[in-house]
Amino acid sequence: MHPASPFRSTSTILLFLKAPRCGDVKTRLARHTDPERAVQIYRALAERQCTQLPENSRIEIHYTPHDAALEMHQWLGHRYEFYPQCEGALGLRLERSVAAAFARGASSTVCIGGDCPMLDRVHFEQTAVALENGYDVVFGPSEDGGYYLIGLNAPQPRLFQGIPWSAHNTLSRSLSKATELGLRIKQLETLYDIDEITELQRALDAGRLPPELMHQFD
Repeated sequence: MHPASPFRSTSTILLFLKAPRCGDVKTRLARHTDPERAVQIYRALAERQCTQLPENSRIEIHYTPHDAALEMHQWLGHRYEFYPQCEGALGLRLERSVAAAFARGASSTVCIGGDCPMLDRVHFEQTAVALENGYDVVFGPSEDGGYYLIGLNAPQPRLFQGIPWSAHNTLSRSLSKATELGLRIKQLETLYDIDEITELQRALDAGRLPPELMHQFD
């Protein structure tokens, strides 16, 4: 039994995922194994993440490409809401998705991906508490210089504009932008995403992924 979560029913988590298609996901990992196994790893990561989502929050799956609705439902079922991401760079997709969630009645939004194996319920609870206590934006820093989570109490479209995405300074530029906008900032602990084989091994050693994935790299 999980303790009561501070998440309100009007809080919305936006989980950004790609359709699990060979050649489209975990391409750097695929160089060490093959596209089919990379898909298995991607699916395992996203499925683990789904087990850590707060039970009383509204969950939206924001997927790409836009024609993947059937695949996503077949993969993750019908307990979530599914929305296609718009075309364009990550910043625009985040901006539009967050704005749409608030337009649907969200009191706060938390955007995440599916490839941070250490992202647990406690991080969502810490985010909720921070947003309830006057912080405007919450960042979950990644070791690679990006962020694995961003929580907001309002859309803040300018926060996603002019940012170098998937870069070593993604977070630092985002923090500077938030400061320029006069936002009160909270940072969570630094975690790692899985993009390379060494990061995958860390997650396997920590028991964060099914052990049967281990034999693929023996």
